[in-house]
Amino acid sequence: MRRSLKVGIAVAAAVAILGPLGFFWQQSLIPGTYDMATMGYADFGGGAAVGHAHGTGGLSVDTLTGPTSGKADVAVTLTARKETNGRYTLNGTSPGPEIRAVKGQLVEVTLVNDNVGEGVTLHWHGVDVPNGEDGVAGVTQDAVRPGKSFVYRFTVQDAGTYWYHSHQVGHEQVRQGLFGALIVSEPVFAEGFDQVVQVHTFDGRRTINGVAGVSALTARPSQVVRARVINTDAGPLRAWVSGAAYRVVAIDGRSLSGPTDITGKSVIVTAGGRIDLTFEMPADGVARVDVGAGAALVAGGAAAGADPGGVVDFLTYGSSAELGFDPAKATRNFDYRIGRRAGFLNGKPGYWWSINGHLFPDVPMFMVATGDIVRMTISNTSGEVHPMHLHGHHAVVLSRNGVAATGSPWWFDSLDVGDGETYEIAFVADNPGIWVDHCHNLQHAVDGLLAHLAYTNVTTPFRVGGKAGNNPE
Repeated sequence: MRRSLKVGIAVAAAVAILGPLGFFWQQSLIPGTYDMATMGYADFGGGAAVGHAHGTGGLSVDTLTGPTSGKADVAVTLTARKETNGRYTLNGTSPGPEIRAVKGQLVEVTLVNDNVGEGVTLHWHGVDVPNGEDGVAGVTQDAVRPGKSFVYRFTVQDAGTYWYHSHQVGHEQVRQGLFGALIVSEPVFAEGFDQVVQVHTFDGRRTINGVAGVSALTARPSQVVRARVINTDAGPLRAWVSGAAYRVVAIDGRSLSGPTDITGKSVIVTAGGRIDLTFEMPADGVARVDVGAGAALVAGGAAAGADPGGVVDFLTYGSSAELGFDPAKATRNFDYRIGRRAGFLNGKPGYWWSINGHLFPDVPMFMVATGDIVRMTISNTSGEVHPMHLHGHHAVVLSRNGVAATGSPWWFDSLDVGDGETYEIAFVADNPGIWVDHCHNLQHAVDGLLAHLAYTNVTTPFRVGGKAGNNPE
């Protein structure tokens, strides 16, 4: 074979191989600034493509705010700093100050950025705030630059255990301490001992409320303890009570129907999730709340014990109750299939998380209209567990792996979807906006496991990247 022919064949082969690779590489590139509402492709879930869909016209996110006038019932200023040791603090502490309010109160939080060069925001995790108060850089606001401030105002409509954290470079800022607890109580509540159990791993050590190892539980004998376990880490944890039977009375700020006594089992708390445990302190005053890895709250010198092994299944725990809507009348039906495949993410070759077979940014924008009943099937074949978090809404679990839920309605905003698992969930689209629907292992979100739920008539004036340097994960 002549040399020229061999060269020609080699060139043709190279073009055949490198041409498609070059195309996919180019398609994966993310612009320096872009409108998140126009990324990917619109998925209408079998419903009508009504309104100003997919980022054109309609309501603007910056008009979807809380009350703009009136004196706040709870007013807090939080000053964000990056310390010399690399930690982030709010008012000099990490976790930041615990914020407490009563259901129905107007909360006003002024976020001040002292010196965080990349900017900051605050997201109110689990609180179904108006979209403009959601704190997602580049989607609902611009990141707050050093020397600047931003005021969040919202009415807390639901009592429960929540938390707040940065949603600007969150995979770094949250890991290094930019978060805190937000507790909303009923206007009239029973006397008892109310204990926040905010769990976070710093430098490889699991802490409770910023303290590694064992801390004191100061409840008195016969007091009813409400232990509000908040998982601020990137993966699931187990929690349990020793010395007394306990009950799960709330998940993600929503009360359970007919909770029953639990002994010899632990509960799994999703990354980003919250579970409220109640128990009566025994007469001898000896009890213990464990969250694994040697971190615990201890009363009366209660000795450490092993994880009880068994796990409470929330699919069957408690008693059934009305949902307030009929999932069988869904007007939108979505699939959220989590996988993993080779390809390019922003020009980088690798093995990335995929959504419905696509790599970010070519992922679905789940489109809904106000009043829609939404059903979503979330499946995971990626090889790892993913704590999925939907902003602005609470959803209810209908089934897991085809087995229907029969216990208390399992409402959530953060849900562990294990490898090989399929959940069917439902909710009512009753909070207009553009809402992140992503994995709360925040590095996974950075690596492409991030989609959005968008109302068909809502747009945003904010842009990812750009002069503000918005980086929502």
